[in-house]
Amino acid sequence: MHTAIILGTRPEIIKLSPVIRELAKREADYFIIHTGQHYSYNMDKVFFEQLKLPGAKYNLEVGSGSHGEQTAKILTGVEKVLVSEKPGVVLVEGDTNTVLAGAMAASKLHIKIGHVEAGLRSYDRQMPEEINRILTDHCSDYLFAPTEKSKTILLGEGIPNERIYVTGNTVVDAVYQNLRLARDNGNILNKLNLKPKEYFLVTVHRQENVDNAVRFNSILRALDKLASIYKLPICYPIHPRSWKMMTEFNLSPGSITIMDPLDYFGFLQLESKAKLILTDSGGVQEEACILRVPCVTLRDNTERPETLEVGANMVAEAFPDKILECAHAMLLKINDWQNPFGDGHAGKRIISILNGDP
Repeated sequence: MHTAIILGTRPEIIKLSPVIRELAKREADYFIIHTGQHYSYNMDKVFFEQLKLPGAKYNLEVGSGSHGEQTAKILTGVEKVLVSEKPGVVLVEGDTNTVLAGAMAASKLHIKIGHVEAGLRSYDRQMPEEINRILTDHCSDYLFAPTEKSKTILLGEGIPNERIYVTGNTVVDAVYQNLRLARDNGNILNKLNLKPKEYFLVTVHRQENVDNAVRFNSILRALDKLASIYKLPICYPIHPRSWKMMTEFNLSPGSITIMDPLDYFGFLQLESKAKLILTDSGGVQEEACILRVPCVTLRDNTERPETLEVGANMVAEAFPDKILECAHAMLLKINDWQNPFGDGHAGKRIISILNGDP
C-alpha cells in the first residue's frame, strides 16, 4: 500500500522512527512529509541522519504561528501532496497540529488514516493537544492504541472495536533501538562532567507552564530548593521558547544548570543515567518509565496514567511543596516496576496490520 508518513516535530520523528524502519526493511512503497511545525526540515536533517532514517520527500516549512494559522497552512500543504501522490493510507502520530491537519486533509480526500498512539486522554480541554488527539481519533480508520487502557477509552467514546488495535507504544521500540545508536555516538556525561545517578534532569516547555510567570517561577523555585537539599546538579536543557519566557518574565534559574538543547542521542543518554527526572513532557514520562528512572510530572494531570499505576511517576502540579514531596517519594522508590507500554515491536505490528498480515 502506498503510505504517507506525516510528521512535523522531533518527538514525532522519534516515535515514528520504528515504523519508518519497518517500512524500509520491507522495501515498502512509502514517503515522508515533513511539515516544519517546530523546525525547518534543514534543521532536522541531522536528526534524520543520526537516526539513520531516509529523508523527507516533501518539506512544507510552515513555521510557527497561531494554532489556527499553523493548522491551516499544514492542511493546505498536505492536501496538495496527497492529491498528487494518492496514497492508500496516511500515518500520523500523537497530538500536534501536524497530526490534526494531516488527518483532516486525508479524511476530506477519503484516504484511510492510521493514528499511532491513539486513545490518550488528559481530560483537560484547555490543552490544545487534547482537542487534537480527540478529533484525530474520531476521524481515523486504524487506531493504534498503546495499551488496553487506551483501547477502553476509545470504546467508551463510541469508536468501533474493529478499528482499534492494541500494538504497544512505538516509544518503547524507539528507546531500545536508539539507545544502542546513542551509545555509539560518544558519552555526553563525560562532556558535561556528570556522574551516573548523581544528577537530576529537568524539562519544562509546555505552554501552561512557561507562559505563566507565577507558575514558571514556582517550578524554578522548587527546583532550586531541590538542588540545595540533595546537593546534586539539576540539568535543564532549555527549549528556546522557555528561555525567551524566562528572560521576559525576569525569572532567575538560581542554582539550576541551564544548558543549550541537546540532540536526541545526548538527551537519551542523560535520561538513562539520571537519578530523577522532572518534566512536563508526555514523551519523557514514557521514556523515564521504560528506562526505570523515577519521574515527577510538573503538570496538573497526565495522559500517561499507566506510569502512575506502575509506580514510575507522580503528578506534582506546580506547587513547590508538592514538587519536593513527590521528588522525595520517588527517590525512595525501588525502580523495579514493569514497563506498561509494550515489548518493543509496536512498529512491526502496525505495518503488519496495515498489510493485512495474519
